[in-house]
Amino acid sequence: MRVLVIGSGAREHALVLALRRDPSVTAVIAAPGNPGIGQHAELRPVDPTSAEDVAALAGEVAADLVVIGPEVPLVLGVADVVRAAGFPVFGPSADAARIEGSKAFAKDVMAAAGVRTAHSEIVDTPAELDAALDRFGPTWVVKDDGLAAGKGVVVTTDRRAARDHGAELLEQGHPVLLESFLDGPEVSLFCLVDGETVVPLLPAQDHKRVGDGDSGPNTGGMGAYTPLPWLPAEALTEIVEDVVKPVAAELVRRGNPFSGLLYAGLAMGSNGPAVVEFNCRFGDPETQAVLALLDSPFAELLHATATGRLAEVEPPRWKDGSAITVVLAAENYPARPRTGDVITGADDTALGGETLVLHAGTAQREDRALVSAGGRVLNVVGVGTDLAQARERAYARLAGIKLTGSHFRTDIGTTDVTIPQRNVAAE
Repeated sequence: MRVLVIGSGAREHALVLALRRDPSVTAVIAAPGNPGIGQHAELRPVDPTSAEDVAALAGEVAADLVVIGPEVPLVLGVADVVRAAGFPVFGPSADAARIEGSKAFAKDVMAAAGVRTAHSEIVDTPAELDAALDRFGPTWVVKDDGLAAGKGVVVTTDRRAARDHGAELLEQGHPVLLESFLDGPEVSLFCLVDGETVVPLLPAQDHKRVGDGDSGPNTGGMGAYTPLPWLPAEALTEIVEDVVKPVAAELVRRGNPFSGLLYAGLAMGSNGPAVVEFNCRFGDPETQAVLALLDSPFAELLHATATGRLAEVEPPRWKDGSAITVVLAAENYPARPRTGDVITGADDTALGGETLVLHAGTAQREDRALVSAGGRVLNVVGVGTDLAQARERAYARLAGIKLTGSHFRTDIGTTDVTIPQRNVAAE
């Protein structure tokens, strides 16, 4: 199988490594990729948002499977054009990708499917903003209704900060989504979805805020770990049966069947799981940890999903132990990051072992030096027999990497997590 992977971040680096471990894969081509991915795949230039260019490239490389990593090409309909050109594509249609591209659409789908989520309102004008804010709080959740790479969300107890964020979004011409605050720890659950067939992967937990102790502004994600020792097996079953399957069935009912990776972000509160958001692709940085523990042929799972045969393949198998991802970010991230600085000590991107160094925002200068080229620069993945060992290995590897002004969280996977006691009366 020849596989074309579209994208250029650490998520795509993890996808490429997992595909390379599948014995049925004879070649992996990544477009546009990055210097780390280039150690394990042929790199080809492409504009990921140009459906025609991606389809043409799939033809040039004789792809047996096209895997689209980022959300923007999916929301823009790149998968539709490539699929129409005759290639199996892992990634949903533009209609189905609206589950991420429009939070208002996602709310409508969840309401029809009977899935618990936060109460919400859409605000289109500054005149509506103050009155709407009065109906929420004392913790305000203010979101960009469109794609914002995880950074269009403000969760705050400060009404002025909530209003400022909403006003800024409206000034940019973006509708604002106000939501009620959901209690409980968050869970990221990735599911392979082929119409109404749903196959869950390992649950993970992301760390969105930039600083230790969940302080500072939201980011695209500063780290993640899997599995979750505090999440009971019955809670995972409940998420699949009461959240993901009903949403998948509702999309089928609407004539927009989902094919690809449906990512449910949930709050495990006192009234049971409630959806914070849905995404239409593998999450970043959770994927990097989840795939480090995969023990099944990855390309087989993705190809079966892309060709409507997911129900026919064996469920994924997992290695024992835990995995953790820690993000090394550039100076000033998540604001405008400093770029162009030389990175040293990041030359280990092996296919296996106790640690992996995955490239997120890197470039190579003419003199072959590796330099920073984005906000989230590198991911270090540690694998161990338990979470403590995985953490120890990841942070030990991170200590050997040098990038001027860089920063990372030191507390990924250390929080003592408990799910609030179930409010039976509310059910």
